[in-house]
This record gives sequence, C-alpha cells and structure tokens, in this order.
Amino acid sequence: MAKGLFPRAWVKKSFYFQARISFVRVKYLFLSWLAVLVGSWVLYGQYSTYTELCRGHECKTAICEKYKRGMIDGSACSSLCDKETLSMGRCLSTLPNNQVYTGSWGDLEGIIRCRLGDAGPYELGEEPEPRREAPVFDTPTRGTSVEKFREMVSNHLKSKLGEQANLASLVSQILFVADGNKDGRVSLPEARSTWALLQMDEVLLGLLLQDHGHTPRLLGFCGDLYMTEVVPYGPLYGLALPWPLVSWVPGGVQRSMDQWFTPSWPRKAKISMGLLELVEDLFHGTYGSFLICDLAAAHFGYTERHELRLTDTRSVVAEDEFRRAMRSRRCETDADCVYGVDCRTSCDAALRRCREEAERPNLAKACGTLKDYLLRGAPAGLAEELERQLYACMALGGDPAGGQMNMEHSLILNNLKALLWRQISHTKDS
Repeated sequence: MAKGLFPRAWVKKSFYFQARISFVRVKYLFLSWLAVLVGSWVLYGQYSTYTELCRGHECKTAICEKYKRGMIDGSACSSLCDKETLSMGRCLSTLPNNQVYTGSWGDLEGIIRCRLGDAGPYELGEEPEPRREAPVFDTPTRGTSVEKFREMVSNHLKSKLGEQANLASLVSQILFVADGNKDGRVSLPEARSTWALLQMDEVLLGLLLQDHGHTPRLLGFCGDLYMTEVVPYGPLYGLALPWPLVSWVPGGVQRSMDQWFTPSWPRKAKISMGLLELVEDLFHGTYGSFLICDLAAAHFGYTERHELRLTDTRSVVAEDEFRRAMRSRRCETDADCVYGVDCRTSCDAALRRCREEAERPNLAKACGTLKDYLLRGAPAGLAEELERQLYACMALGGDPAGGQMNMEHSLILNNLKALLWRQISHTKDS
C-alpha cells in the first residue's frame, strides 16, 4: 500500500514543481516585457526631448542662408558656411529657442550659442515665451552711414546702461568687434549681425566684463550665432546629477555632496578672490553699477589656472534698468517685488508700487555663496576669523550706493580679499 502511494505523491510534487516553474517563467516574462516597455517609453521621451532641444543644424542652415544672400556677415561666417572649419559638437541646450553646443574652430575650442527665432522679453528665473518668427536682420537699413550706426549703438547702450561717462569708448570697442574681417570699415551685413547680437543682453554684458577677465572671451560671430572660449571647469562647485536622480536626492545630502567635489583649499581661495573681484568691478564699475540676480554655482566656472569666469551673464542686470523695472511694478506684498531669482525690494503699501532700492547688495549674496565653500577645509588658524568676516559680509543690507553703507561695503570687501590673499600669496596657486 505504501509502495502504491509513493509514485502518486511523487507525481503530485512533480506537477506542483512544474507548475511553479511555469508561474515563475510567466512572471519573469511579464516583468521583462514591462521593463522593455518602460525602457522604450523612456528612450522615446529622451529622443523626443533631444530632437526638440538640439536643433543646431537648423541654426546653421538659417544663418548660412542669410549669409549667402548677403544679409549678414561676421568674423565666423566664412568658416561656418564656406570653409566649414567651424563645427558644432555636443548639444548642451536646455531651451528649444536657445541652442548651445560645444564647438571647434581650427585649433580653438569653445561654446557656440544661437537663437532659433526671437524669444520674447522675460525676467531672470522665468521661462521665456514660446519661439517667435526668426529675426529678419533688416536693421540697420540700406543707406545707413557708419556714423548713423554709431549713434544707434550709443542710444541703445544708453537705454541699457543709462548716461555713462565712458560710453563713447564702449561704442568704439563694439564697432571694432563689428569689423569682422578687420578691413578698417563696418559693412552693412556686419552691422546687421552686430545689431542682432546687441539685442541679447548676455552678449552685451559679456563684452562689458571680458576686459577684466570675468567672462569668456568672444571668439567670433555670424548673425546672432556666436562662439565664446570654453571654460573647462564648472559649475563653481558640486556635481551635476543626472535628471532622474535630482528628485530622489534630499537637498541636504546634495549640498553636502556639492562640497566633496571641489579643488584644494588654496585653489578655492583663489577662485573666491575672483568672485570678490567680480563683485568689486560690478560695484560702481566703468560703465555703471550692476546687480547679480542669481548667484547659483551653475552660473560660474573656472579655468585651469583657477581663475573665476561668469559663464551665464543673463543673471546680471544694470542697476539703472533694475530701478526702472521696480518703479513701474505694482505690488500688494514684498513677494511681488522680486526680479530674477533673488534681487528683491520692498513694497510701498501706500503707493502699491515696488521701491527701487535692492535689499541686499551683490557682496552679501556672494559671501552667502562662498560660506560653505570656503569654510570647509579652511586652515585651523584661519577658520574662526574667516567665518566672522563672512557672516559680517552676509549681514550687509540696504542700498550699498549711499553714505555709510558704501564705506562698510568697501571695508568688508577689502578685509576679505586681504585675509584670503595672505593665505595664498606664498603658494604656487597665487
């Protein structure tokens, strides 16, 4: 009897085992199918995003068509469209109507930027309006003299920077850049390219600051396509996480990780000196005062010699322009009086208008950016004094252009620079 039962029990176990294997196979087949489906969807989404964001070929086609029709000209046109020695590399675009690529031009490496159509006016920190019709490059018109064009450029600069004593020298500098082939005169196509570039605040501000070494140098242009020198290291600190991980990593952990990926302390001190010198040059500079309305680390980089570069000048605005914008803005609360990311004024409740004085100067915000960056790894004998000066700097407020605040601003800035310089002046990093 027991012998008769053994085969039956074995058959039952065998059947159960085979059924379980079949279930596991179906389960893994379903999971594999699901993984392929999700993966395909992600890849399709990434491809669609890439094709929308990365349209450099359209930029080149549009620019070269206008160049060959004689509408525009510039120092990079022949290399881009005739010789094809200027080429686009890796796509870095984050907005469809602002194309950004790595580029090579003979022995030069740089960053190429090009606009696909006119982006509507927008403030820092806001998304630009949808793409409009491409610029037609019809300004200045045929028959405009060089002197008339000089006057146009001067009036445009006044509208952006206000009345400045050194405006004439800036106009001459721009006309020198406009002469792309350096034949001693600015042709109509060259003037049209230059005028298109000047409508982009980031190009104008880049030209203003490149003489002091604060921004990447302009290498060439054609229409509103232009190339600047590459900044090899960026952002200022931290690690750019892939987008799927950004939402999963807590902010506190990410801030800690940011400080892991930084140079040695003496080199950080030299880079920080560069940021303080940028703030100094923007404060009552050659062409007026400017505000930095977003001091995010992503807007800065540095060279192999650890010299700071401002890589995104869209975060900078002339103080005159800022004041005009604030005066015309209606408000209910202080929250309505924010320009860009962090240029704030207060709301005048009686007039329901924003006041025009910025609440915090550039220096206070710069010190806030540098606090964790400089204090981590600081020499033991320096850390306490450095922390004290940074917190005093961060406490600066009000309008730094007036009276006692002006003096305090200069004193704190000079003390910080002197403190850092004493630490690195005897090292090879200086």
